Amino acid sequence: MSKVNRFRKVVAIGAALVSLAALTAACGGRAADSSSGQGKKAVKIAYINWDEDVALSNLYKTVLESKGYKVDLQLLDAGPIYAGLAKGDADLFLDAWLPATHEKYWKEFGAQLEDLGVWYDNATLNLAVPTYVKDVNTIADLKAKAADFGGKITGIEASAGETGIVQNNVIPKYGLDGSMSLLNSSTTAMLAGLEGAIKDQKPIVVTLWHPHWAYSRYQLKDLQDPQGAMGKGEQIHAVGRKGFGADFPALANIAKNLKMTDQQLASLEDAVQKAPKGQEAAAAKQWADQNKAWVDQVFTGL
Repeated sequence: MSKVNRFRKVVAIGAALVSLAALTAACGGRAADSSSGQGKKAVKIAYINWDEDVALSNLYKTVLESKGYKVDLQLLDAGPIYAGLAKGDADLFLDAWLPATHEKYWKEFGAQLEDLGVWYDNATLNLAVPTYVKDVNTIADLKAKAADFGGKITGIEASAGETGIVQNNVIPKYGLDGSMSLLNSSTTAMLAGLEGAIKDQKPIVVTLWHPHWAYSRYQLKDLQDPQGAMGKGEQIHAVGRKGFGADFPALANIAKNLKMTDQQLASLEDAVQKAPKGQEAAAAKQWADQNKAWVDQVFTGL
């Protein structure tokens, strides 16, 4: 073999080795990004515009980012959240109300999800009125007093589980068809309507739930539900996409062990809710700093 041919062969072999190394590195990089998520520690948390979920999701964001995670918060309605988790478009959802409120979503998508455990076990759905509204103490009382409320129950998002329960259970069971109708809007609009009505001392009935900061800020009473149309007390679960526990074992363990008292949750909600728009994570960080011992105990192993 001539010197020229030997040189060409060496160059060719060297180029092949460089190409192989580059390909291996590229494949390894893709595997690190897509296999466990722990390489870049990137996690997508979907949340609904319910105050407990806004508060807890932002608490997760500030704590996880302090541990080197990259957190993408995605604000969606409940239906798209469950569908997105089932498709793998999101990793984690912290506000699954079971067994009733999100029953239809769980029936449709539950087999494709991972239940990571209960972090709050005293959740209830309610119709509530300000305490100055007299002679309306049960849901049944609404029928005779419908005109006082303009024939409207002020509701939240159309896709919310509570919306379906009020529309399909409460209204027919209490014979409110024709006298009261559910006005769907958004959680923000419902709370604005509640605040405005209270300011003017006008009657209003809203779809509400425990836990919620509104009960500590305003004087409200839940309407009694003797027929149980609103359902029994529920639990709030953390839910992950399929494979979440394997991809994020530390986060799955945190979700399974997380527990919040009414006092802890109310103070977190209040702090985040009072924050200016866009400053929710900063408010959650301040709360985390003020509750460092609890945060350090819960968010271990990261």
